[in-house]
Amino acid sequence: MQRNSPLTYGIVKQVYRAYGKLAFLSTLPVLSKPSVLICVNNLPLLASPSNCSDWLINICRRKKELKARTVWLGCPEKCEEKYPKNAIKNQKYNVFTFIPGVLYEQFKFFLNLYFLVVSCSQFVPALKIGYLYTYWAPLGFVLTVTVVREAVDEFRRYKRDKEMNSQLYSKSYWTFDWNSLFFFSYLKIYLISLSPQNQRIPSDMVFLRTSEKTGSCFIRTDQLDGETDWKLKVAVSCTQRLPALGDLFSINAYVYAQKPQLDIHSFEGTFTREDSDPAVHESLSIENTLWASTVVASGTVIGVVIYTGKETRSVMNTSNPKNKVGLLDLELNQLTKALFLALVALSVVMVTLQGFVGPWYRNLFRFLLLFSYIIPISLRVNLDMGKAAYGWMIMKDDNIPGTVVRTSTIPEELGRLVYLLTDKTGTLTQNEMIFKRLHLGTVSYGTDTMDEIQSHIINSYSQPSAPKVRKSVSSRIHEAVKAIALCHNVTPVYESRAGVSGETEYAEVDQDFSDENRTYQASSPDEVALVQWTESVGLTLVNRDLTSMQLKTPDGHILTYYILQIFPFTSESKRMGIIVRDESSGEITFYMKGADVAMSTIVQYNDWLEEECGNMAREGLRTLVVAKKSLTEEQYQDFESRYNQAKLSIHDRNLKVAAVVESLEREMELLCLTGVEDQLQADVRPTLEMLRNAGIKIWMLTGDKLETATCIAKSSHLVSRTQDIHIFRPVTTRGEAHLELNAFRRKHDCALVISGDSLEVCLKYYEHEFVELACQCPAVVCCRCSPTQKAHIVKLLQHHTGKRTCAIGDGGNDVSMIQAADCGIGIEGKAVFSSVFYFASVPLYQGFLMVGYATIYTMFPVFSLVLDQDVKPEMALLYPELYKDLTKGRSLSFKTFLIWVLISIYQGGILMYGALLLFESEFVHVVAISFTALILTELLMVALTIRTWHWLMVVAEFLSLGCYVASLAFLNEYFDVAFITTVTFLWKVSAITVVSCLPLYIIKYLKRKFSPPSYSKLTS
Repeated sequence: MQRNSPLTYGIVKQVYRAYGKLAFLSTLPVLSKPSVLICVNNLPLLASPSNCSDWLINICRRKKELKARTVWLGCPEKCEEKYPKNAIKNQKYNVFTFIPGVLYEQFKFFLNLYFLVVSCSQFVPALKIGYLYTYWAPLGFVLTVTVVREAVDEFRRYKRDKEMNSQLYSKSYWTFDWNSLFFFSYLKIYLISLSPQNQRIPSDMVFLRTSEKTGSCFIRTDQLDGETDWKLKVAVSCTQRLPALGDLFSINAYVYAQKPQLDIHSFEGTFTREDSDPAVHESLSIENTLWASTVVASGTVIGVVIYTGKETRSVMNTSNPKNKVGLLDLELNQLTKALFLALVALSVVMVTLQGFVGPWYRNLFRFLLLFSYIIPISLRVNLDMGKAAYGWMIMKDDNIPGTVVRTSTIPEELGRLVYLLTDKTGTLTQNEMIFKRLHLGTVSYGTDTMDEIQSHIINSYSQPSAPKVRKSVSSRIHEAVKAIALCHNVTPVYESRAGVSGETEYAEVDQDFSDENRTYQASSPDEVALVQWTESVGLTLVNRDLTSMQLKTPDGHILTYYILQIFPFTSESKRMGIIVRDESSGEITFYMKGADVAMSTIVQYNDWLEEECGNMAREGLRTLVVAKKSLTEEQYQDFESRYNQAKLSIHDRNLKVAAVVESLEREMELLCLTGVEDQLQADVRPTLEMLRNAGIKIWMLTGDKLETATCIAKSSHLVSRTQDIHIFRPVTTRGEAHLELNAFRRKHDCALVISGDSLEVCLKYYEHEFVELACQCPAVVCCRCSPTQKAHIVKLLQHHTGKRTCAIGDGGNDVSMIQAADCGIGIEGKAVFSSVFYFASVPLYQGFLMVGYATIYTMFPVFSLVLDQDVKPEMALLYPELYKDLTKGRSLSFKTFLIWVLISIYQGGILMYGALLLFESEFVHVVAISFTALILTELLMVALTIRTWHWLMVVAEFLSLGCYVASLAFLNEYFDVAFITTVTFLWKVSAITVVSCLPLYIIKYLKRKFSPPSYSKLTS
């Protein structure tokens, strides 16, 4: 007979109960901006989705080969090749592929395909066993909901694409007209584009000209590579030296660019001007490029477009998205297959009992259809409704206002997470540096004693100091602050008063040089924080160009220093230096600052540096050691000649240059130790601690430098204070990787920090061994990761562990990682769902009874279980360890599945044989008898599974019962009203219902008394 199986509730509780425990995930304040639950298909991506239709098209269409190109300045007639449009397209479907694509995604799962086959079989007269609408109405409802949901999501993607592709940019062809505007999507290879400050670069360009006098500008690349440091870009010298902008279109010149490639850190090309005598040939490198998705941070830049659309670096580093499927959907698919095998076995038994007489194969198929309700369509209905309900709850949660659910197909994944992979910049940190500590060896100054430093600086510049044998504290502070104010790559910028348009941009415009109008630009936020601090204590950087810089003292005097040499910071040297000459005294001084590991062997012997660096690191501060060395004129001239000679070397140039610089880096005078803090997002530390207690392993994947990533891992408590950190040494060969892995294997309970290059080598030769070791670590930090590497790490975890992953990020460089994870959270600006199993054997209940049973008679009580909670959200936040039970998935294992199957058989037997026993004389009314008992059992079984009652649950129970009683009045075809209103009928139906349900209530009571769940003590 047909009934609503208790198996329903086993699956329901796997997801509905999770809301209570999982609520804390949605309330954790890990993000300062609203978080967005996203699936890869709905994230604003720059890659075209891969679906069935696209796959067929790609099979038929050969992929276009990427080629190098020659781009003439402003001459479209010389461009022979056709290049891709610059339009962003994130839509999954088009007009022709929408319906086929949606249907394919639905019916590629066994559960949905089974429902489709059963429904289609009813068009065959020999197999028809019921009314068509009993099969097609529920299936049509599910498909309609799915199509509408996909259509809404697709329309939202279309609107986002249209908004992005409609952004206006200035352009010019061979005629000089900067007022010509064009849409983002219509940008062509041969166009020259103008991008003012704070505007996103629309495509990959070669940097031709800038409004900055230095011929260079800064760009922000955090949306491309995740690095917070601003990058210094240099315009092509030939075009920067042109007298006027219009000359760009009067010269005969072209750019040769290599074929598009993935590497965002390298570029090879040439700039050639043919109309000069001799012809100008200038090599182009990465410093002459402006990649798409970066933002102009200073001045206005003009560039010639070389790559557009899918050939840009940002798009090529964005992997193709996949359609995400929740773990519960996969588990249900497996259980559905198990039920189908049972259904086939039962049908074979029935045909065997008939002796295989007549057209037995037709009878076999009819039995399959008769037993088809063992896998009911209402499972799909409640599944989709439960997901939609939890998506709505997430968006309406007061603890996470502003959250937008981009897709409602995978909210249950929040209840099964084991690995959380997070970006650093903008996700864990605010990327705001604050100067916190200055240590001079014998005295330390913090934020509360900075006024003492300011008074020392004022005194040192107001009173000429007499030479002393031993330096005073005031003179040491003066030297330290002056070193910090000079040793950097920071440029002060003043906003123009005049509006910027056309030629006026390059004219001399009035500028406001007041302190209020000054901003600092640099390749590192650390350096800006240091220079801002020197300004706060009285020594202000007011001007800088390629050859000099000027400092303003507290009394208003201007000090000029000539820049003789600059040695930029590199990840290998871990330090930067500068040689300056004081204009007033002519003294030459070599200043250097860097990481303690690099500077400890350079400075003179001391007994405090290592200890204080450790103390600051434990506080989560980023430390820099500052030192100096005075040079005589003869020493500098000797160095300069050797340095210039090394730079002209053809072989081993870098090694020879480094050797010359290192000759100066000896016995330097240690001036001070600085500590800068990178501001963390609100409540990051308790949030990460809570997630760790919940059994979630956290990996930080960042494009930033190793030192920065390590510091943030400590300050955010991603790595606890009691844990050691193993920094994986740089490896380039298989042998080096083998040795380093052996060294790492000997460490226990140790966090791992590894760079992207070393990771690539390890994965190439020892993928399985590395992932196995890394998964044993309490925390892992991967630095200098490219976007594709981030996605690769996610896929490795999924492949080697089989666990569910979640990726969280805020930038374009995080897209690949987010789309590869099982669950993605993107920062823009609790839940788990439910499913229901209904058991049915033969079509005893025809027509409206079947449709009504699958909808209004049973829908409300089952759906009301979304409100059930085993523990309150506050309790889940207090005891995050409860989350570990969810990740084990015990509520939907094959063991619990079989238990619910046995309960179903027991209750089905009681309902049927009870009706036969008590109503033997009235068996003609067996439909009314058994169906009434079935409805009552359904309501009681829902009540049995509820842990925390909500008033809407009570309403749902009585509403369903009321709907059934009211429908009896017009269902004369199935019910005899005179019969079902007798007292005998009522008490016998009640008896059957009690016998089917009471033992289960008793078992539940005994189990909770003698084997209570882990959370029961907390609730009591």
